[in-house]
Amino acid sequence: MKPIDLNHLFSPKAISFDPDEVFDVAVIGGGVVGTGIFREFALNGAKTLLIERGNDILEGASKGNSAILHTGFDAPPESLELACVKRGYEEYIQLKDELDLSFRNTSAVVVAWNEEQAEKLEAIQAKGFGNGVEELDLLDADQLHRREPNLSSEALGALLVHGESLIDPWRAPLAYLKQGIAAGGKTAMSHEVTGGHHTGEYWELETTRGMFRAKTVINAAGLYGDIVDKIKGSEDFKIIPRKGQFIIFDETAFDLVGTIILPVPTKITKGVVVTPTAFGNILVGPTAEDQESRTDSRTVEETLEDLKAKAYQIVPALREHRIVATFAGLRPASDEPQYRVMVNDAANWITVGGIRSTGLTSSLGLAKHIYELHDTHYTDTPPPPPKVTTPNISVFTPRDYEQEGYDRIVCHCEHVTDREIREALRGETGAGTWGGLKRRTRAGMGRCQGFNCAAAVAEIIEEEQGGDHV
Repeated sequence: MKPIDLNHLFSPKAISFDPDEVFDVAVIGGGVVGTGIFREFALNGAKTLLIERGNDILEGASKGNSAILHTGFDAPPESLELACVKRGYEEYIQLKDELDLSFRNTSAVVVAWNEEQAEKLEAIQAKGFGNGVEELDLLDADQLHRREPNLSSEALGALLVHGESLIDPWRAPLAYLKQGIAAGGKTAMSHEVTGGHHTGEYWELETTRGMFRAKTVINAAGLYGDIVDKIKGSEDFKIIPRKGQFIIFDETAFDLVGTIILPVPTKITKGVVVTPTAFGNILVGPTAEDQESRTDSRTVEETLEDLKAKAYQIVPALREHRIVATFAGLRPASDEPQYRVMVNDAANWITVGGIRSTGLTSSLGLAKHIYELHDTHYTDTPPPPPKVTTPNISVFTPRDYEQEGYDRIVCHCEHVTDREIREALRGETGAGTWGGLKRRTRAGMGRCQGFNCAAAVAEIIEEEQGGDHV
């Protein structure tokens, strides 16, 4: 069933800025990395601006991923990626209760399906130990199948990675955004950066809706990072968009798998994953297809058929369950297989590029790393982080429909209430796109893909838009 699109109901958000204001830092890009950096600088007292080309955060690469909090067991040894993944993981664990973020430790198994892969498990375990990940156990076939009885009998063994976990990948960046704003940061949505120059004192950044001044620019533009980077006068890397296609099985399949099922990785990709999600279903993917287009996120039927066949091969019982959605995400891979973090002191410019699938986990670690690279402190003793709340749409804790006081359930597939939708549309951090509303509520993401609830959701959007948009 084709998903319903309600984007025509959203208009660019109205903003008001002093044209003479000079920010300490302008962060370009409202993905998970950009919102993490925005939060870090704002919490440390910097006058911070987040500039995003879309009308909401997470409109680029960050909207589509596997929603896994990684330990870094298979990251490149002694790399910046490994350091930031481990630091980001620890930071998330520390913040999850304070920000009421979703988290479920399921562990993961790296499964060997032939003798060649089985021979690699000890080396993967040794690599994990070298990366500082201690809880790694080799499982034989019997141990693996006792843990995952629905796994195909062809599995020969696995490496159990105890720390791998599931999160809501959209709630965390929203919390980072809200906390940054509460600490004094400002946002400019629907502002695509088109150029700029350095006056000797600050950058004048030109956008499609006006100009902003900032002493330092941090380029976290994801799929457009190399294009934005040319503004500073040099071309240091090239983005090669990598498409990853996914299929999602109905919530009836949720109990088939209790652990994240990982393949033995290759040099190009971590491979196809079968995993439960924070939303009560089973996700399979991603594929890995390099392409030139930065916007083509269409799924390909032939590829999806191959993905389904792979899913049925791994967990045969999935054949008995309905596929409710398919989607594709684009990862900002670059011409070199590592994070591309570069500091240009002369230009007061920091590039944060090539952040691929581990960006969800590493974002908080990257943010602290970038702040340290910046080497300018705005306050000796930052105040305590402001308290913020974000909507819960995971199955790990009670949902809004299980609480008192809601008016009605609007989306019955995903049990989304009228109250949830209205609250998700309100305020400076309210949804600015249909995708943004879905990521905050899951309305329209269930079995009918919005067919039954779209009209009611559209009425609520029109009622709530009021005078907040232009």
